Amino acid sequence: MSERIKVLLSEEEVDARIQAIGEQISRDYQGKQVHLICVLKGGSFFLCELAKRITVPVSLDFMAVSSYGGGTESKGVVKIVKDLDEPIKDKDVLVVEDIVDSGRTLSYLLEMLQARGPKSLRLCTLLDKPERRVVDVNVDYTGFRIPDKFVVGYGLDYDQRYRNLPYIGVVEFDEA
Repeated sequence: MSERIKVLLSEEEVDARIQAIGEQISRDYQGKQVHLICVLKGGSFFLCELAKRITVPVSLDFMAVSSYGGGTESKGVVKIVKDLDEPIKDKDVLVVEDIVDSGRTLSYLLEMLQARGPKSLRLCTLLDKPERRVVDVNVDYTGFRIPDKFVVGYGLDYDQRYRNLPYIGVVEFDEA
């Protein structure tokens, strides 16, 4: 089986939307410092571009959370692969994610982080697939709502490939 990538959101569309989200976050956190927590690996591309567009002071930390195997479907099992380096108690925390799909991973992660005592805890995602939601998750900042298609690019991958695409593309599989 081979695959093709069809552009869903162009590089220009993604860039413009990240600029708008950065401006909104800057307004919402005016006079504060925001602590960005990037969910690796996919969120790293979005985090870098977003952080450059936020005008209030930012600090960064990273987590690696796994809920996918090598395929295209979530396994429903959440595992913390890399935890935070610093405490988040009394910080204004914004979790930065590449995509919210079923909601299982983010629900688990947000509950765990809330127990660590942040001053505030919000979620920002580049992509949201509300049709796939099985666990309710409140997303505070959304780049794009997308259809239930398997997407790659801008940090999202298929078996570790296509993360470096500068746009969001839909994977279309060809039967061999």
